[in-house]
Amino acid sequence: MFRTSDIVLIAVMVSAAAMTYAIKRDAEEERAAVRRLQAQIHTEEDTINLLKADWSLLTQPARLQALVGRYQAQLGLEPVDPHQIVQIQDLPMKTLTIEDLTGGQMVENDKHDRDQVVTGAVR
Repeated sequence: MFRTSDIVLIAVMVSAAAMTYAIKRDAEEERAAVRRLQAQIHTEEDTINLLKADWSLLTQPARLQALVGRYQAQLGLEPVDPHQIVQIQDLPMKTLTIEDLTGGQMVENDKHDRDQVVTGAVR
């Protein structure tokens, strides 16, 4: 009835169909992952564009000048005199120690000193 070669060929054909299905399923999963990443990238690009627009709005010279006028008394703002501008080599050197930077105490893994602000997609 069935020869051994027929059974072997049927087994090879069934295993090839199973492998083809598995490869197709894996490829579709990878395609879905790529689409999710592309959607994330698009969302991040939109967020960056929105932040750039906000920054452009907030740093308009006319707006900043109005804020300076409004808060000049509270902030004690004054125009910069030309003699206040110096070169970096004109500044005196100051040696810093780790105690100067940490306020005199070494802090290791202290959650209270960490910045709790979450930015962008970092959580």
